[in-house]
This record gives sequence, structure tokens and C-alpha cells, in this order.
Amino acid sequence: MRVYVPLTLPALAQAHRAGELGPGPLTAYAVTPGLREWYVSDDIEELEYAALTRAAHGSLRLLAADPGAVRKRVVVAVDIADGAVHADPDRALDPDALGEVRLAAAVPLAKAAAVHVDADDAAVDVAKAAEALAAADDGDADAQFVVDGADDHELLWFATQEIEHLIAG
Repeated sequence: MRVYVPLTLPALAQAHRAGELGPGPLTAYAVTPGLREWYVSDDIEELEYAALTRAAHGSLRLLAADPGAVRKRVVVAVDIADGAVHADPDRALDPDALGEVRLAAAVPLAKAAAVHVDADDAAVDVAKAAEALAAADDGDADAQFVVDGADDHELLWFATQEIEHLIAG
């Protein structure tokens, strides 16, 4: 199963040094039954993109909690055994938990298929979105508009061999 693990650039650097994403449990996103029902599509590429987008929102939450991190969303796509992925069936259709899964243990970085990171030109909008996130969570429509503005930026795809370059920059 392909899962998408939200990170920040400092967390990616730590994972690179440790050789693993973790320690567990880790929150990730995947094509779950709840995500399928919400997205209403049978196209696996569209569903995986929706899971990636959910992980990008997870990364934004991590950025909001770490004001010192570079204002770029980071998502690591990892291929993992189905049995290592657990979804909470009680939250399957909870809008805040769509596609959310838990990985009980750390995952070797060698299992990563790709890394997705914002381009440099997204940093200003991502910074604004991270700042507005708490107000958006409290129902502020203007803040939600700012948070949604981060979605105007597509995450770029990088091979895992490029992680060293990503964390150095």
C-alpha cells in the first residue's frame, strides 16, 4: 500500500540521518474506504492524489507547530505492507480524518518511493497558511481562504536520491 507521510524539512533531515521515518506511531494518509467514499472516484491516481493532498495539509499542521521550519510542505510517499497500516473505522468519514492512517512502527527510509516538496515560490503562501491555520480551525472564513491558498501550489516530485539536496537547500 502506498501511504503519504507528512513532514517538515527538518523532520526529513532527521529521517535522512536516522535512515527511517519515525519513531512510531506515525500519522500518514492513504486511499482508505472513507476517502474513496468521500472522493467518489474509482481512478486510483485521483484517489492517491487526494491522499497526497490530505498529507500536504498534515504537513501544513506540522509547520504551524514549528515556526522555525522552512515554510515548505513535505510529504514522503512510502510503500508499506497492508498489515502495517491501520485506519480508525470510527473516524472513516470524519472530514478531519479522511484518508488518515497510523503506522505503528518506524519505517525504513529505503521504503520511500518519492518525496514531494513545495517549490520556492510557494513559501510565502504556505507561511501565511500556517499562520492562519488556528483561526481557520476556529471557523474564520477569511483564514480558511488563506489556508486554501496553499493548495494553489502543487507539490513537486523528487526521487529519494535527491533528499540530500533537498535538506541541504
